[in-house]
Amino acid sequence: MPASRVSAEAIAARLSAVGLTTRVEERDRCTSVEAEVPESLSAESWREVLEVVAEADRFGLHATSLNGRTLWAVVRKAVPTTGDVGGPAISDRS
Repeated sequence: MPASRVSAEAIAARLSAVGLTTRVEERDRCTSVEAEVPESLSAESWREVLEVVAEADRFGLHATSLNGRTLWAVVRKAVPTTGDVGGPAISDRS
């Protein structure tokens, strides 16, 4: 399992422990976590939620009067270094 998925699953588990329902989704360059945030979330729970999403590479809150509030967090997938892009190095042919 990719490291980004492991991190995203850990974030999702901690958000679930606060009482939020989460979704984890694989994307091309990242793994994302989303959770609907109820209006009734306490200040203490908000502090915990912010502590949790601070572990992600990016996070935010999308709020609308129609759809409520959706918290999102993104964990980027590792990008190979220049030396690793072409695969393993070919040894000298002596």
